[in-house]
Amino acid sequence: MPNPIIVAKDIVKEFQLPGGWLSRKKHSIRAVDQVSFDVSRGEVFGLVGESGCGKSTLGLMLLRLLDITSGSLFFNSIDLTRLTSAELRQLRRQMQIVFQNPNSSLSPRLKVLDIVAEPLRTHHIAPEKQMREQVLLLLDQVGLGKQHLDRFPHEMSGGQYQRVAIARALALNPSLIVLDEPTSALDVSVQAQIINLLVDLQQKLNLTFIFISHDLNVVQHISDRIGVMYLGKLVEIGKSEEVFMQPLHPYTKALLASIPQPKIGKDKELKTLKGQIPSVANPPSGCRFHTRCPSVISKCKLSEPELIAVSIDRFVACHLVVE
Repeated sequence: MPNPIIVAKDIVKEFQLPGGWLSRKKHSIRAVDQVSFDVSRGEVFGLVGESGCGKSTLGLMLLRLLDITSGSLFFNSIDLTRLTSAELRQLRRQMQIVFQNPNSSLSPRLKVLDIVAEPLRTHHIAPEKQMREQVLLLLDQVGLGKQHLDRFPHEMSGGQYQRVAIARALALNPSLIVLDEPTSALDVSVQAQIINLLVDLQQKLNLTFIFISHDLNVVQHISDRIGVMYLGKLVEIGKSEEVFMQPLHPYTKALLASIPQPKIGKDKELKTLKGQIPSVANPPSGCRFHTRCPSVISKCKLSEPELIAVSIDRFVACHLVVE
């Protein structure tokens, strides 16, 4: 891939679990298990999957907000796993994040002026006498104005407050922004406004987005490429239009089949996956999806499929597709 800004190779995140009351044995779960992918500069890479699949954990790892258990991770050819705390602090100016709920990621005790100015002050970007003017410019980029500067969060709507979170993420002029379910806590009409704002900012500022969501319609609208995650693993990667027009992995097909479609007349019955999502603490052998797959074969239960290229920029981890 030409000019990648992110290169992840076999990255793993394990969380240690305490043993039982009388047990000294420690247990661990792999929330992210040997995930590999690249993201080009100026690209919007979507991550989709059911709740608990590890997509948000992966997003935090890419910014080193969570340490990586094993594997390699490069940002602009810099190995993030080898940086000291001071070096990582300097690099964070280029990497920002917008969380799902601004009410939990932004301080309710600060006014908008101080929320957006916080990264500017932390990294000594602008003198205090110019701070108000700098913040006003950032608010203007996200569709807010002077009247919002001295407001507290409880004086704003959810959509306005998420715009404040986006303005704070833009404050340091980053090249990469991870968007972790940025619209799921908002009303549907407000979601569309925020998505349109993000599309406009991405194109205007040539930003790289990693857009995490379980809403496939939103991901299709905003993403250039899509990675589909299931139980800690990437099972399919491809260009957005290709994944939606011709999904390859049975899990991707099931996700797309579950999207409600407007239809005049008799309602169409939605297809749903059978069975329960296996525990990430005790994943099934072979392909992790085989316990719910409608097309499972014996090999799926015995051998774990690798994520391999089936065409240019198209990857899938499925024995059925490969064979």
